[in-house]
Amino acid sequence: MKIAITGCDGFVGKKLTAKLEKNGYDIAKIDLAYGFDVTDFNGLESIERFDLLIHLAARIFVPDSFRNPRALYHTNVNGTLNVLEICRKYQARIVFTSTYVYGIPEYLPIDEQHPLAALNPYTQSKLMGEELCRAYQRDFGLNVVILRPFNIYGPGQNERFLIPTIIAQAKNGKINLQNPRPKRDLIYIDDLVDAYVKTVEWEFSGLEIFNIGSGRSYSVRDIVRTIINQLPKKVEIEFSGEERPAEIPETLAGIDKIKTKLHWLPRVSFTEGIRKTIEQNFYK
Repeated sequence: MKIAITGCDGFVGKKLTAKLEKNGYDIAKIDLAYGFDVTDFNGLESIERFDLLIHLAARIFVPDSFRNPRALYHTNVNGTLNVLEICRKYQARIVFTSTYVYGIPEYLPIDEQHPLAALNPYTQSKLMGEELCRAYQRDFGLNVVILRPFNIYGPGQNERFLIPTIIAQAKNGKINLQNPRPKRDLIYIDDLVDAYVKTVEWEFSGLEIFNIGSGRSYSVRDIVRTIINQLPKKVEIEFSGEERPAEIPETLAGIDKIKTKLHWLPRVSFTEGIRKTIEQNFYK
């Protein structure tokens, strides 16, 4: 089977591409690093026929989504429309990467039927991408899986995100953060990649949606403690107590559906995932 992967040179894409190539799949690499831009439809049309596409390419940093919403929507919405159209052309299946799209939770754990809500332009762009996927499934019979990863972490993640930010600050001896109370469901990169592999191996049809998370929730304070407990030096910690507007108090992924249908389970504990992340991010 030939698989096309957009964003194959990104944090998730690199690890997923390597895993699928190791498993013997023929991979078509679609990324700016390989001369392809998902917003350039003519360029995408030059890609040879494939059987399945995994759509990872996106602008994902929330603060940037407020600074430059036009660029965000151009990539995340128009880019998604373009890859859906290429999939329609080849009648290829598609795995669309969404995100946490549930706003402030009405209940925990959060299953796939929870009401949807966007609290920022990034989440809005992903909900728009999901709607395009639904439309292409309804109108053109495209077979689609929408994956909704919660907070991802692991070695090699950009330092703008929470866990690598904490590790980078710890290297300098002091951690400065805002509110220690918000809790997040954190999924380690290797477990996430395994969920994608399980999806690829599943002969899906129609439209399916899966949460991907650990099924456990950790506060910012918990995260900091877990990190500093594994460091070789003492680190000063300071929380300003400042709360962000529309802060989500807690996320907790309901993962019964993906466990049942894809027989996927998260295997890396949070402590082990942090240890592996520190090994690369702290000592590099």
